[in-house]
Amino acid sequence: MYILSEKNIKKIANKNIAFNAVKDAFVAAYKGNGTVFPVVHGKGCEDGQTFSVKSGNLNKARIVGFKTGSYWPGNYIKGTPNHGTTTVLLDGNTGYARAVLNAGYLNGLRTAAANAVASFYLAREDASVLGVIGAGHQAIFEIKAVCAIRNIENIFIYSRNEKTVINAIAELSSCGINALACNAKEACQNADILITVTGARAALFDADWIKLGTHISAMGADQPGKQELPVELVLKSTLFADYPPQSKINGEFESAFKKNSKVVITPIGAVLTDDHCGRSNDQEITIFDSSGIALQDLCVAQAVLTEAISQNLTQEVEF
Repeated sequence: MYILSEKNIKKIANKNIAFNAVKDAFVAAYKGNGTVFPVVHGKGCEDGQTFSVKSGNLNKARIVGFKTGSYWPGNYIKGTPNHGTTTVLLDGNTGYARAVLNAGYLNGLRTAAANAVASFYLAREDASVLGVIGAGHQAIFEIKAVCAIRNIENIFIYSRNEKTVINAIAELSSCGINALACNAKEACQNADILITVTGARAALFDADWIKLGTHISAMGADQPGKQELPVELVLKSTLFADYPPQSKINGEFESAFKKNSKVVITPIGAVLTDDHCGRSNDQEITIFDSSGIALQDLCVAQAVLTEAISQNLTQEVEF
């Protein structure tokens, strides 16, 4: 069995690997070449400790496994991130563990890659202003990913926590990316592409703050009850998702689906395979919901594992 540390993953993983692997995952989900199983949500032994398990398989690629993501709110006191992510790839012939990856950094890349894929195919070609609501660790990944696929000239960031905005702007500046702090209304009204990346459970802004032609990537809603966008905006926009069945129960479109069970949600894989045109005009508001599917994790993990083996960066142990 292979063990792959986060330190070695950082030597290999990059935005291009993640972008291409996530595209493969979305197409597999759409074409039925992979199976996404229901998400399992659990709790730790103390209040506030939560984890989820996302599992799946890709039958043509012979990849099977799962990812567990945890949130232990007291970890920061110990000098350890509150969020933890582990991906396990299973042997398709035996079912035994084939590889275990510390996927914290990889999860950030993979999540941002979903945004980048959606924004590449759904945002207007002349989109140059990026609005971001949320300024935590994941927001940095998201901004870098979108800047890699669009010529972004201006970035506006808002968070209820002013300190996180200051930290995010400083970190981005160290990478040569300039961003400005603003309020929520300014982030929305200026945006050609709007990213929401929070843990919110109610709408973060008013629907009329969004101008025609905006593309929105809703990245935060990955559990029942989470919500970042106003329902009235969702119901009048063109909707896309990584996996529509999951988006209706664990994603951003849960609230809209409860209000209108006939709401149309197109899998992003249909756009990637040219079975759907994606954006149809420059006045259309498009929304992509990323609730996160195991096929993304499996494809990215396999791509990184293959490269790690070739570079002798894995630890191999008997199991």
